[in-house]
Amino acid sequence: MASNFYNDTEARKYDTNSRMVGIQSEITERAVELLQLAPERASFVLDVGCGSGLSGKVLEEGGHYWLGCDVSRSMLEVAQERESSTAGDLYHHDMGTGLPFRAGSFDGCVSVSALQWLCYSNSSKQVPKKRLVRFFSALYNVLKKGARAVLQFYPETPEQAVLIAECASKVGFAGGIVVDYPNSTKAKKHYLVLSFERGFNAPRGLDAKGVGQKPGGVRVDSGKGGKGKVVRKQKGGGKTKEWILHKKSVQAKKDMDVRKNTRFTGRKRKDKF
Repeated sequence: MASNFYNDTEARKYDTNSRMVGIQSEITERAVELLQLAPERASFVLDVGCGSGLSGKVLEEGGHYWLGCDVSRSMLEVAQERESSTAGDLYHHDMGTGLPFRAGSFDGCVSVSALQWLCYSNSSKQVPKKRLVRFFSALYNVLKKGARAVLQFYPETPEQAVLIAECASKVGFAGGIVVDYPNSTKAKKHYLVLSFERGFNAPRGLDAKGVGQKPGGVRVDSGKGGKGKVVRKQKGGGKTKEWILHKKSVQAKKDMDVRKNTRFTGRKRKDKF
């Protein structure tokens, strides 16, 4: 877990590494862009896994107030020493146990390189899926209705990304995973963009030229009663029956002409001779 990895030495090293500081700032700026905060007023933003306060600095420069929580005391001690205005506050807390804040407290949430830590455990009592659901359930509660959350993370495997998206959908969030620079090994970044709005489509990711491309294959679909599901294409871009039915349902809600579903819907045709 992050609390074990970021001891005093690693926390200092992280905060003084100019490359890491630059990357963290760029990611936070992109997260704030995806967050789409109201431009006419300062917002109160939750920074989950705030570390040494680098993301908070970006939020402050944007004129926003923030509260950061992190499981590493060493990182928080470094953040406390940072020259800062009164715009930010710090809280020592493990996000896998939930979020101890009042309902509807925040105008938005950002997180940089922290979410993936919930997919690992130090003991048999820490079940990744339960920790993820507990976190997303608490996040759903502490955000104001209409707010968004943008959580950048590094999935170890595609399955890990799907697990994270599924847990977010389970508590009622809509949205999806935005992948910037998908063809670059170093620049590739995953952002889980969440909203309360049903049918919300995550924004387009950036390509090598910095322009929007088509969204990634994993999206979070909020359903009735807070239940949701993850709708995704097959590997290689193939369309599953579930994906086709979901797309037709969305088109029907927009009063578009949609063919009726039959027993042949979504069935793979035989290859031609």
